[in-house]
Amino acid sequence: MYLHGRNVLKEILKLPVGDLKIKRVLFSDQKNTAHELELLKKRCKKKGYRVEYVTPEKLYNLSREKKHQGVVIDLKEFPYTDFEKLVESAKQKPSFTIALLDMVQDPHNLGAIIRTAVAAGIKGLVITEKSSTKVTPAVVKVSTGLAFRMPISIVTNMVRAIEHLKKTDFWIYAASMEGIPYYQTNFSKKSAIILGNEGEGIRKLVKRNADYIVSIPMEPGVDSLNVSASAAVLFFELRKQLGGE
Repeated sequence: MYLHGRNVLKEILKLPVGDLKIKRVLFSDQKNTAHELELLKKRCKKKGYRVEYVTPEKLYNLSREKKHQGVVIDLKEFPYTDFEKLVESAKQKPSFTIALLDMVQDPHNLGAIIRTAVAAGIKGLVITEKSSTKVTPAVVKVSTGLAFRMPISIVTNMVRAIEHLKKTDFWIYAASMEGIPYYQTNFSKKSAIILGNEGEGIRKLVKRNADYIVSIPMEPGVDSLNVSASAAVLFFELRKQLGGE
């Protein structure tokens, strides 16, 4: 996986060495590069990452992005968080909010949801193994590198994941048009918000296993919001009600 951009590299450099399987970090071999880029080179070397210098054309060929900002990171794989580990971390805290993404397929939506989730204090995301976008370079780009701050788990069966969360004192809220207004909902200290596919919404069986259905009231003639926009509304309502915990 080839990632690019200075903000992405900054987020990576915040993590302990060993958390990511980084093969190498490639920088532009052009002279008179920005001071910020020089500092990033020094930080990479200090961390012990393998640093290489290549032409801007090489960076473009690897990233397929003209605006690579002079740096490409060669990452073996994205570090997903084991779902059981995410649940265990929730057990240790009185307040814990997560989002369950039921077959969200657009990388730009996932990236935007991740960015909003970090900003709103959501503690984890869960995505489905099938029919969902995974964390790709496009997702990392849209998230401005914040994907590395968010624990993201993959589950094979969303209904089983919901059942497991319920056993860990979570209350489950599905976002759908027929629900009660979100601002009339008293969210639990341990809440999981389900957001559905861009076209089909939340699958019936998944929705049926939610404790509550919540909606975002809109003007007549508007069917729905983009899933990332809905996520923003609900995530910050959670933050408001739970005091940013």
